[in-house]
Amino acid sequence: MEEKKIIWITGASSGIGKALAIKFAENGWIVAASARRENLLNDLKKINQNIYSFPLDVTEIENCKLVAKKILGQFNNIDICVFGTGMHDPKSEKRFNLDKIREIMEVNYFGTMNSINSIYDYFSERKNGQISIISSVAGYRGLPAAGAYCASKAALTSFAESLNFDMRMKNVRVSLISPGFIKTPMTDQNDFPMPMIKTSEFAANEIFKGLTEKKSFEIHFPKAFTYFLKFLQILPSSLYFKLVAKGMKKIDY
Repeated sequence: MEEKKIIWITGASSGIGKALAIKFAENGWIVAASARRENLLNDLKKINQNIYSFPLDVTEIENCKLVAKKILGQFNNIDICVFGTGMHDPKSEKRFNLDKIREIMEVNYFGTMNSINSIYDYFSERKNGQISIISSVAGYRGLPAAGAYCASKAALTSFAESLNFDMRMKNVRVSLISPGFIKTPMTDQNDFPMPMIKTSEFAANEIFKGLTEKKSFEIHFPKAFTYFLKFLQILPSSLYFKLVAKGMKKIDY
């Protein structure tokens, strides 16, 4: 009988992380689910017996190391890591708030760095497996009232590209996940229309296929939206700013 594969998912208590945990568990994977809210992880593991709870605050370096050690101790293996802990506070981003900027960077960027740090040596020595980083299309270019969030996601995108150069020589796949608007508790905070918004289940299906069936570096969706934003990436700044300003007027931002 073939041994079950192991995936570690952070940010698994809600949104994309939760849907992804359920998707992998339904497909026979052992899921090590991490998040700060232990009560929500306990609810999650009741959904499928393949889901195991490993509470974690990714802003704590030693806690990340301890949880990684616990997962490896219990299952003796990790095949894929998906690091997706994130936060956004659109209300605070409408004015310059240094404390909130630091908090967003601490969770979104450094929280992911802490997570990668906890398994970097393991994958380097194993010379196999996958490290997947959940960024966002918000990391493609700057957006209004999202300076810290966009910066944190742009940093993750650049880091994933750099990490890929390093880990590919060790036969470890690095992938970047760039979702468009996905209906989650985080995007429910937005006070503007979100084009082509999709469900967390849609996102989980796209990520599952990207991690298990395809080999491309970036997993982005929905395609019609993400390809449009990729086109905006190549525009001169002056034209980009005009287009965004025009869009803001249309939604009475």
